[in-house]
Amino acid sequence: MSSKVPSPDSIDALKSKMSVQKDTDKFFMSITEGEKKPFDFLRVLYDGCIAGGVAGVMVETALYPIDTIKTRLQVARDGGKIALKGLYTGLSGNLVGVLPASAIFIGVYEPTKQQLLRSLPENLSAVAHFAAGAIGGIASSLVRVPTEVVKQRMQIGQFRSAPDAVRLIVSNEGFKGLYAGYGSFLLRDLPFDAIELCIYEQLRIGYKLAAKRDPNDPENAMLGAVAGAITGAVTTPLDVVKTRLMVQGSQNHYKGISDCVRTIVKEEGTHALFKGIGPRVLWIGVGGSIFFCVLEKTKQILARNRHTKAEIQK
Repeated sequence: MSSKVPSPDSIDALKSKMSVQKDTDKFFMSITEGEKKPFDFLRVLYDGCIAGGVAGVMVETALYPIDTIKTRLQVARDGGKIALKGLYTGLSGNLVGVLPASAIFIGVYEPTKQQLLRSLPENLSAVAHFAAGAIGGIASSLVRVPTEVVKQRMQIGQFRSAPDAVRLIVSNEGFKGLYAGYGSFLLRDLPFDAIELCIYEQLRIGYKLAAKRDPNDPENAMLGAVAGAITGAVTTPLDVVKTRLMVQGSQNHYKGISDCVRTIVKEEGTHALFKGIGPRVLWIGVGGSIFFCVLEKTKQILARNRHTKAEIQK
């Protein structure tokens, strides 16, 4: 038997091939976030809260008029006309709730997502994103529901200011009045949060695989718009039910979610469940674009600042 000694050229070629393969493997692992890195819970929580709060305030401020029109369309009955005045009514009071709600939502979502991605098989990344979105939604609902109730009551002209709205709602309906429609809110927002984040994260993973790089700001905005528009369209009936239950106050026109659906279909037809779908898809599509673009940019800035501080301290 004779042994063949490989030439230096062939050894270098083999090393080069192995290096390329190693880099490629590392790239694809980083795309699915399967690369094992130390998990700094507090850092991820902090970054998520800051990025989520900034993104939430930006979206709410930019798109509040469209949300107001959507709410008035959903409340109007029998072809009633809607007012186009005071489209920013209640914005300042709403931002007081939006900031902590968005911070809690992403602050809970990010560490939960990363923990689930470490625990689940790589091919179940969508499950991790879906579940983390739902958990983040539950955590933030304690702030989001009262904020939404006050906002929508002001949008349809029931109250002039957020403090007055809170005081009169509690006085007339009790503290539970601030959580009117809580069940329908969860029915709409838990699927919405889970679906939107799952679609966005999966689109982002697919884009990374195709482009072999991270999306830039316009591309993140595009992916967010697609995820938001799709999710907004399919959850419109849930949004209509949630809005009707939240704005009815003490009138009790609807006795619950199922009664609300039956009454709307009986009195106004099935098409009424899709009232406001145009403004909603536009609002959430553009909102998704702004939210995810600002979210990713803020996370990048935080990471860059942390890296800069670490370099200075060396």
